Amino acid sequence: MSYSHLLVSVAVSPESHRLVAKAVSIARPLNARISLITLAAEPEMYNQLAAPMLEDIRDLLQEETKRFLAELAERADYPIENTFIATGELSQQILDLCARRRVDLVICGNHNQSFFSRAACSAKAIAGASQVDVLLVPLGNA
Repeated sequence: MSYSHLLVSVAVSPESHRLVAKAVSIARPLNARISLITLAAEPEMYNQLAAPMLEDIRDLLQEETKRFLAELAERADYPIENTFIATGELSQQILDLCARRRVDLVICGNHNQSFFSRAACSAKAIAGASQVDVLLVPLGNA
């Protein structure tokens, strides 16, 4: 199969570098485009008592996420076309991007090793509803 635009779902974690490397290994021979997407962290999850500081925390988390995406792009040794920081339901954001940006392969990481964990992972929603190919990359052990 020949792909022209890959969308890599990453998290602010070191394992995301492995996902980007996998995407580059697929994209490079095809001269395909790569975009990255991640989910914005919501500060409301961290501390309900810090309501006056939530906006500052939100800005800080957004800036940290932008820096991480920039680092992933810089270290990819391949052009990254776009980076997206999603809010809300990640799987729906990915499906929308696939339609709007003509993505033909979605790459997701999978930390879950047991059958029941894999069945419940968030990538299942993407794979189940996607109109394009989805590649799950195991991230359990380096």
